[in-house]
Amino acid sequence: MASVQTAAVEITAKPSTRLASIDIFRGLTIAVMIFVNDLASVHGLPWWNYHMPANKDAMTYVDMVYPFFLFIVGLSIPIAVKQRLKKGSTLSLWKHVFIRSASLIVLGLILANAEKADPARMVINGNVWALTAMLGAALYLSIYTGSERGEKAHRLLQVIGLALVVATYAIFRRTTHTGDAGWIDGSYPEILGLIGYTYFAVSLLYIPTRRWLWAPLGWLVALVTFNSLCIAKWIVLPRHLPLYFWPFDNGAMASITMAGIVTSVIFLGDHRWKGLRDKIILAVAFAFLALVAARLLTPLGISKIRATPTWSLYSVGAAVLSFTILYWICDVKKQTRWAFFVQPAGANTLLTYLLPDFYYFILAAAGITYFEGHFNYGWPGAVRAVIFTACILAISAVLTKWKVRLQL
Repeated sequence: MASVQTAAVEITAKPSTRLASIDIFRGLTIAVMIFVNDLASVHGLPWWNYHMPANKDAMTYVDMVYPFFLFIVGLSIPIAVKQRLKKGSTLSLWKHVFIRSASLIVLGLILANAEKADPARMVINGNVWALTAMLGAALYLSIYTGSERGEKAHRLLQVIGLALVVATYAIFRRTTHTGDAGWIDGSYPEILGLIGYTYFAVSLLYIPTRRWLWAPLGWLVALVTFNSLCIAKWIVLPRHLPLYFWPFDNGAMASITMAGIVTSVIFLGDHRWKGLRDKIILAVAFAFLALVAARLLTPLGISKIRATPTWSLYSVGAAVLSFTILYWICDVKKQTRWAFFVQPAGANTLLTYLLPDFYYFILAAAGITYFEGHFNYGWPGAVRAVIFTACILAISAVLTKWKVRLQL
């Protein structure tokens, strides 16, 4: 008990807007994401290693990876907003929100449209197109940490990167279902694009009401209610409603991100529950309520594909409990060395996220198909996915050490 009180005093006496647990949580999540994405091409494994189909009322750990990402986005929003407002005005904050959202959407659309590119209508094939566009985006989003002497060269590289992205978007063509030429298909912006839309939607709610302590919880309840009414067909959204018009979609993704904001407020917010014990009790209570609500809403179905409230709330409950444990280990007990293998990925997330895509597009552009017919079944395939994940994390660590960083 004494150690808990001592830790509580330390946390209270030295408030910080930077938590090691967030970076480690992010790193662990992206490591699992890389693993399950590669595992998706492996056949013959138990059902719980794959996404559940839309016609099943169930979820696996694979279905919780994306929600954990959304939750972590929410964890970081109050911290980022506070830091941005220290440096600039509310207008500059909104400018940053817009640019960050747009960048994620642009990246997502590149990944989503690569396979749709029609080489007959373009000067290059889809894989080379995607590599060129991603390289341009990487140059534009790169961070320079060297001397002032090289800063002008870095700015020139950023301009070249932006020009590459614009050029690749300009030349893109696909064949539509009617046989006509079409441009970028924005119907599904991939995971990065969905995160971009969700980040923008939640920012619209959180930033104007950030000074009200209970506002995030109120928004969370409203979003879960909206999600439930949509799934129950009491609210029917127009078919093919574009996300750029209604970034909230059916409320599921936004509710998960808002839950991350609630959790961030619990641990870092300006309220009277400053002690460690109070924070952990609040977090556990919040997770418990999310799990109870998920159970009560089970008749609406459990599905990631259908984005049901039970799926989102079970994911929220698991994410809150996971983060609370990491907070205790990493920020209270200061035990972070065990996470050495994911810390670079957590601190350099966008680069780590894109590395597997660079790898896949390079193989496809070179016509290398070895792994399509080898190590793609059963446990040998699972071992392959583990090795692949370790290699990506290692490359990320090396690039991070070399100060190659991407940031939105």
